[in-house]
Amino acid sequence: MTEEEVLLILEKTGALLKGHFRLSSGLHGSEYVQMALVLSYPAYASRLGEALAQRFASKKIDIVIGPALGGIILSYEVGRALGKRAIFAEKENGIFKLRRGFYVQKGENVLVVEDVTTTGGSALEIVTLIKELGGVIAGVGSLVDRSTEGSQLLALNHQALIHLSLESYRQEECPLCKEGIPVEKPGSG
Repeated sequence: MTEEEVLLILEKTGALLKGHFRLSSGLHGSEYVQMALVLSYPAYASRLGEALAQRFASKKIDIVIGPALGGIILSYEVGRALGKRAIFAEKENGIFKLRRGFYVQKGENVLVVEDVTTTGGSALEIVTLIKELGGVIAGVGSLVDRSTEGSQLLALNHQALIHLSLESYRQEECPLCKEGIPVEKPGSG
């Protein structure tokens, strides 16, 4: 799947929003990618999951994991495409944990997936969790990479279906805040 095909899906589903947003990373931006709109269409979720899975087809993977909430559907779809177990991590007291009987055994190869990465914070938190549990990181995948700076994820074999150069700002430097434009928080976190 090409970046142009992914962009077309984002546009068809109305997932590219304009306004003033507080991102899950805490940063602010004038554009937001609402992947929940895309993933609400099973056919698109399946196609995107398969395309991301193809990026890691040569890797040994035992488990696919994503962060709740944005990574739940994606981890399922990538896991389905790879024929592997799919789980998700949830925040408990602000820290990602495995709940609901989910587990990672020592030495299992784990693919971390995320719908949108900006700073990579959620994915990196899950990488830390997996390593603490004795798992081995096989890679990190995202549907959309909107990071504008060198990401720590690159060292973890980060693959994204599309790279979007969307500006983001720390709150104290945000020109939209300075203009008094109300901020929306459309995502999780």
